[in-house]
Amino acid sequence: MIRQNRASPGTVETKVPRADASSDTGGEKTSTAGEDTIAPGTSPAAKTGAIVKTNFGEIEIVFFGKDAPKTVENFQRLAESGFYTGMRFHRVIKDFMIQGGDPLSKDDALKQSWGTGGPGYAFADEINFHKVIRGALAMANAGPDTNGSQFFIVTAEAAPWLDGLHTVFGKVVRGMDVVEEIERVEIGERDIPKNAVVIEKVVLR
Repeated sequence: MIRQNRASPGTVETKVPRADASSDTGGEKTSTAGEDTIAPGTSPAAKTGAIVKTNFGEIEIVFFGKDAPKTVENFQRLAESGFYTGMRFHRVIKDFMIQGGDPLSKDDALKQSWGTGGPGYAFADEINFHKVIRGALAMANAGPDTNGSQFFIVTAEAAPWLDGLHTVFGKVVRGMDVVEEIERVEIGERDIPKNAVVIEKVVLR
């Protein structure tokens, strides 16, 4: 996942050039990382996109369902279950990306661990031809095949050093102005916004 160092978003504070849930885009530490298992359940009705409702406004995305089916299904299941409700965009790096999807971000007492949380399972990458460019929606990770729930939206024109390392599974089609507003918030230690940027709900459509 986009690691918590400007190189890649990850879920486990890792090296600089990645997008993991704990590095450039932070990555999530999960004991099941490497296991190609998706949370059990019935696939949600086919939806082509979603609206991420935040306290800053709405961000509408469309999915690349044919190019990253497992990743899209995972995001849909989590969204449909309300998993993302109340989480924060816990990592914001100007001119790079905004990252969310860590369940630990619901609890201020766990702030030192933000960027390392996940759904309790991990699944394989679905690297495709989509590039990590402005408006792209991609999975944060802690290395190959460690996808969980953390994701990031790219604000840079392009981040070619992340191509082939993160699964791009959608793009923003409306609300990039909201993403830009979030990108401009004042940040503190570990790129955490000083004022909460909250995901109020993710609505599939």
